[in-house]
Amino acid sequence: MKNRTSVERKSQRELVVTRTINAPPRIVFEAWTKAELFQRWWVPKSFGLTLLSCELDVRVGGVYRLVFRHPAAPEPMAFHGRYLEVVPPSRLVWTNEEAGGNGQVTTVTFEERADKTLLVMHDLYPSKEALDEAIGSGSTSGMDETFNQLDELLAAMGASQGRS
Repeated sequence: MKNRTSVERKSQRELVVTRTINAPPRIVFEAWTKAELFQRWWVPKSFGLTLLSCELDVRVGGVYRLVFRHPAAPEPMAFHGRYLEVVPPSRLVWTNEEAGGNGQVTTVTFEERADKTLLVMHDLYPSKEALDEAIGSGSTSGMDETFNQLDELLAAMGASQGRS
């Protein structure tokens, strides 16, 4: 059964994405914090992006760096920031610094719901214009596909763990 992803603009500066994930919070948290898992689901396949590198130092003050290539872009694109809060397995907060002062702060919470996880991703942008630009660029439109890929990965992991 596919879960529904809700994407809602809560205010001039806030975008909130909500999704139930078919795994307990500790497993979902691992998929967000272990590079070898994260790189397998984060990029929506339909966007045509290739994730060239994925570095995650998931601790308060630690940094992340994701480098993508797109066929239409002459150079790879890097996304980076630092972790402000890390509370396993319930909460992650990080900055998005590639846009300079226009980057959002992302908070993701993982709440247990009958052996599933209610995932809430909250992006707080520095201005209405910054959120308008993100929505206009299409960068906020792939969340349903991204979370479908996460569910598929977790289902495959569960299946392989069950056989071992």
